[in-house]
Amino acid sequence: QVRLVESGGGLVQAGGSLRLSCAASGSISSVNIMAWYRQAPEKQRELVAAISSGGSTDYTDSVKGRFTISRDNVKSTVYLQMNSLESEDTAVYYCAADRMGRPYSSGAYRFGLMDYWGQGTPVTVSS
Repeated sequence: QVRLVESGGGLVQAGGSLRLSCAASGSISSVNIMAWYRQAPEKQRELVAAISSGGSTDYTDSVKGRFTISRDNVKSTVYLQMNSLESEDTAVYYCAADRMGRPYSSGAYRFGLMDYWGQGTPVTVSS
């Protein structure tokens, strides 16, 4: 099992920045893909960004150029640097991880097919 704990969410003004962190513990050697998702009130959960064990990244169109996902495999931590935040970015952000088995190239992470999920950290962007 893998436990994921997010941190770094909070209140920020539009145009500001936040960095979310997700620390993984447990069977971390089995983790392949790590990703950030978000869910706004009364909206579907959506992928924000994903990163493979090899460092390949994928972003939803709305955050390209503003958000950066990265991971520190030594610290077993994935980050989401969020710049130029917009009110539309307001949501609960969830960290997720997938075990070896689903290849990154399958794109399954785009549909939320992940094995482990964190509890979420809220991000509120004021206009």
